[in-house]
Amino acid sequence: MNALDPIEGLGPDLESRVVADDHQALKLWLRLLACTTRIEGQIRKRLSQDFATTLPRFDLLAQLERHPDGLAMRELSQRLMVTGGNITGITDQLEAEGLVLRVPHPSDRRSFSVRLTPAGRRQFKKMAATHEGWIIELLGGWAPEQKAQVYGLLADLKQHLGGLEAAPAADIKKPARKEARKSRKATS
Repeated sequence: MNALDPIEGLGPDLESRVVADDHQALKLWLRLLACTTRIEGQIRKRLSQDFATTLPRFDLLAQLERHPDGLAMRELSQRLMVTGGNITGITDQLEAEGLVLRVPHPSDRRSFSVRLTPAGRRQFKKMAATHEGWIIELLGGWAPEQKAQVYGLLADLKQHLGGLEAAPAADIKKPARKEARKSRKATS
């Protein structure tokens, strides 16, 4: 089996959209998405089963753990890339459970900063240690050298993407149709 052929026996996912003459970059993109979605699905399921929590709640606690002095609600919203309403709802739940505390923001009397309580810090520490074990297990199909290689390759991709984000839209070259067809045939 070719490394970019669909993997048998895994059931439909984002990669099931791939057809033989799709460009190699598209195949890779869909494979990355499929893997990310599968890993995220496992994490969501395990957080629910083992800790009766959700990934957004875990992510909010993780942000607060990294900022012991707390974060403003708008900062949490930006860091987690969700609406302020979502942050408010999650914070309300976590506050009711005694895991976070709202305190007046030191420089803005109209807003609040959210902090972990000691109970929240203890709970997150347990979840984070378990989460790390899950990630190690889920990526256990690769040898350490393979993980290092993929990590390096993804760093290169991330740097390339950062350069594209910084470039004005007019500077980004789109492949000509003829070039794209040639490239697609060469990788098939």
